[in-house]
Formats: sequence, C-alpha cells, structure tokens
Amino acid sequence: MTLITTAEIIDNARRRRVGAGAFNVIEIAHAVGIVTGAERIGEPAILQVSENTVAYHGGIDAIGAACLAVADAARVPVAVHLDHATTWELVERAVQLGFSSVMFDASALPYGENVAATAEIVRRSGVFVEAELGEVGGKDGVHAPGVRTDPAEAAAFVEATGVDALAVAVGTSHAMVTQDAELDFELITRLREAVEVPLVLHGSSGVPDAGLVRAVRHGMTKINIATQLNVMFTAGIRGGLTDSKVVDPRHYLAYGRASVAGRVQQLLEVLTV
Repeated sequence: MTLITTAEIIDNARRRRVGAGAFNVIEIAHAVGIVTGAERIGEPAILQVSENTVAYHGGIDAIGAACLAVADAARVPVAVHLDHATTWELVERAVQLGFSSVMFDASALPYGENVAATAEIVRRSGVFVEAELGEVGGKDGVHAPGVRTDPAEAAAFVEATGVDALAVAVGTSHAMVTQDAELDFELITRLREAVEVPLVLHGSSGVPDAGLVRAVRHGMTKINIATQLNVMFTAGIRGGLTDSKVVDPRHYLAYGRASVAGRVQQLLEVLTV
C-alpha cells in the first residue's frame, strides 16, 4: 500500500460504520509502532503530528517527512494529518510537504472569530480540514469534562465554515492518563443528526474501550489517541532499561515501539467491531 488521504480513510470508515483510528506521533518510533499495529490487524491508520510536536522538533519538516515516508512504506493505507494547528504558516507548510489534512484549532476564540479564522483556512488550504467547536479541555493541563458542544451551533458552524470534519466536546479531555471519562452518548447522537460531516472525538485516551465502541455506534467516526500511546511507549522503555548495562537507544526504544504497536492493534480491533 501507499500513502493515501485522510478523507479516504474517514469515508471508508463511515461506509463501514466503524471508527477511524488517528494516532499522534512524537518520535519516529511512534510512527513505526503505530503502522506496525495497523498492519497486524490489516486496518488503515492516520498518523497525526501536533503543533506541540512540531515545536519539540524545531519545525515540521523532519518529523513530517519521516511520517510521510513511514506511511508510504506501510502495507496498509496510512494518512498523515496535522493536529491542533493554530497558524496559517504551519498549515501551509504541512500541505506543501504532502499532509492530506489539517486540524485547525481556533476553539479558544469567541464563536464569531473561530468561524472567520476556520473559514479562511478552509478557503486557502485546499485540503481536508477538521475544526473544533466547544473547546475540549486538557490542552493546557486543565480537564474540562463539563464543556459540551451545542448541536444547533455545530450545524451553523459547519455551514458557515465549510469544514470537512468537526471535533466536538462530549465529555472527554486531553492528556488524561486514566480511562474514566464519561461520554454523553445522547449528545453524540444529537450531534450526528445535526451535522452531516464526520464527528471527531479528541481526548479519547481517557475513554474506556467499551466507551469507544459505544461512541462509534452513536455517531463518532475519527477517534484521536495520543496520551495513551505515550503511557505505553514510556512503560515499554522502562522495561527495556532494566539491564543497567544497556546503552544503545535502539535496544530500549524497540521496547517502547513494540508497546505502541500492541496497543494500536488492540484499539483498532475495538474501533472496528
């Protein structure tokens, strides 16, 4: 298989009525682990590079090119997506590199400003654009599970901006290391009925596996996983460092990569039930 677009993966998931797994990359080992897990189960995957990860690498070019190369060499369909971008300059560079989709995050702005900024990105980028309405908590370390997206406002937002997918606040929060988030499934159903574009669940690391199954059945399509993979990656590395004589990073990073692959395989099994 070769690199494909995020739109193709999401359209296929909607036809099958399953979830599309979107997994955040920090190091190239994450990307390889994610693709390995997807290949084991024979399901597509979306590699996501966040604005925070871009800052960590000092720019998008190196990590972006690495993800595109890993995706292109995969034995299953893999897309590469820019996550939580807040500037046109970053969006533009990602598109130039070959990213097929971007998530532009103006959710912290007042509604009118969010609409205007997002519509401009849709107009200028020429790629599949995801946006967020009803700010999902946790991006600055503060959980806000009480925040909710209003279905009527969501429908108006999609119409006004022309976005291709919408991230909604239904009870999750970013950066959760425990799986105890309580989703509002009735709200997910109402949002699905109000909005024609695919719905995206951010903060999915905090949702129990059974909750992810229900979320997809109630109308979620793209399921974002980040923190949970970081937990697995770090635990794997700790296991690889039990021998005090180990100094070769390839040895202990392989443990982290394997842990990510195993969890991605499990998650894709859950999402495609």
